Amino acid sequence: MRYDEYSVNKAVRPMAIEYKRKEKYTVDDLLTIMRLLRTPEGCPWDRAQTHRSIRGDFLEETYEAIEAIDREDRELLKEELGDVLLQVVFHSCIEEELGGFTFDEVVNGLCNKLIMRHPHVFGDKSASDTEQALENWDAVKRQSKPDQRQTRLLDNVPHALPALLRAEKVNKRAGRVGFQTAPDAKTAIADLTVATEKLRGAAEKEDPEIGSVLGELLFQAAAVARHLKIDAEQELTDVTNRFIARFEQMEGRLTEEGLDIASVPEETWKRLWEQTTAP
Repeated sequence: MRYDEYSVNKAVRPMAIEYKRKEKYTVDDLLTIMRLLRTPEGCPWDRAQTHRSIRGDFLEETYEAIEAIDREDRELLKEELGDVLLQVVFHSCIEEELGGFTFDEVVNGLCNKLIMRHPHVFGDKSASDTEQALENWDAVKRQSKPDQRQTRLLDNVPHALPALLRAEKVNKRAGRVGFQTAPDAKTAIADLTVATEKLRGAAEKEDPEIGSVLGELLFQAAAVARHLKIDAEQELTDVTNRFIARFEQMEGRLTEEGLDIASVPEETWKRLWEQTTAP
C-alpha cells in the first residue's frame, strides 16, 4: 500500500491502534509503521525528514552500535542495531516516496552482491583462509566494475570515514595493487621518522603550512600500521580511553587534596600524572 492510499482510505488511526496492540513485530511491520509515520496523519517530524536531514543520525547510530560492540554489551547492541536498521528503513521509505528504490530492492541488491562476491561458497572457486576469501571478493568486484581505474578504488573509500581509518584503508588498497611507498615496516618507520623531523623543522620555522606537514606524518603513521598489521584506529581509541582514565585518577587525587585542576601549578598536576596508571 502506497502512502497516498493510506491518506485516501483514512486508515492511519485504526492501523496505528492495531499496531500498538501487537505483541511481536516483523520487518514488514517495521516498514508499515515507518510508512504510517510519514503520512499526513502521521508524525510531523518524521514526515519532514529528508536523506540530508537525518544523515548525521545515521552516523551517530552506527557509532553507538560500535560502542556497544566494544563494551561487549549484547542487550545494548541489540537495541543499537535496531536503531541502525531504522535508519536503513527510513532512507528506503523516503526514496520510495520519491519514486526511486524500495526497501525490497535494497535487500535484493544486497543478496545478489553477497552471492556474486562469494564464489568460494556459491560458485566453483575455493578459499582456504580469509586472505584468499578477500582476494576472491576483490577479483569479482573488479570484474563487475571493469572501467574502474585503481585511483577510483582508492577514492571509493568513503570520505565520511574518520580520517585515520580512511588513511588506513587507502594505504591497504594501494598496497593491494602493488603500489608501495615503503616495501616493509622498517622502511615505513624510517619514513615516519623523517616526517617527524619535518614537523619539528616546520614548528621551529613557524611554517604556516605546518598543518599539512602534520597531516603527512599522520598518513605515514597509518602506513606503518598497515605494515605491522595494526588497527591504528582502534589503537588510537584505546590510547585516548587510557588518557581519560589517567586524567580521572589525577583529578580524583587533586579533589582529595581539596584542589582544582584548573588552578594548581603545572608541576603539581605533572607529579600526580606520573603517579597514575593506565587500566
